[in-house]
Amino acid sequence: MSHVPVALPRLTVLARQAVPKILEGVIAPLAVFYAALAVLGERGALITAVSWVYAGVGWRLIRRVPVPGTMVLAAIAITLRALIGLWTGSMKFFLLQPELGTICISMVFLASVRLNRPLVQKLTLDYIHLPTAVLKHERVRRFFARITLLWAFVLLTNSAVSIWLLVHQSVGTYLLVRTSVVALISGLAVAVSVYAFRRVLRRLHHDQAPALTSAPA
Repeated sequence: MSHVPVALPRLTVLARQAVPKILEGVIAPLAVFYAALAVLGERGALITAVSWVYAGVGWRLIRRVPVPGTMVLAAIAITLRALIGLWTGSMKFFLLQPELGTICISMVFLASVRLNRPLVQKLTLDYIHLPTAVLKHERVRRFFARITLLWAFVLLTNSAVSIWLLVHQSVGTYLLVRTSVVALISGLAVAVSVYAFRRVLRRLHHDQAPALTSAPA
């Protein structure tokens, strides 16, 4: 069987595509929420969290930039969470809901592997572009299946630790310890994912070498 050469992206290029979106969608909302909690208290933090999401949607509408479906869903979800938190008067109800949602997402990750549609691949394509020929390669398909399994268990572990802390500790302690533990677990998973992806790319390069060498002039 002949090998078809594919254009392999550099990790630096992929990082430049992904980092701004991760900062906007993950890091910035978390930082804003924690800052609002420290300055404005629980009710102010809830209102600020909702305002931040809708400000992002409004900014895109003003600039006539398409609003991602995930952002619309996030706006609806955080609105419902905030209303429940304000109604119950407890920040713990606001913080508990995403952990339960994360557990459900981890189950979806596991199911996507079983259905041969690894969810990590779909999520990756939301942040970076990969050539179709790369995505169809058997090594890449196995990589995404294994990494999806890894992240399913990472999400389950993070949620289990977070719920235990939320039940047994104060909100302040929960936020501090949970952030550190989740960052450590997720950081290790990211390191493993990046190492595995680099290894896959190297093997793809080796697969292409014989085909390129034997190709007719």
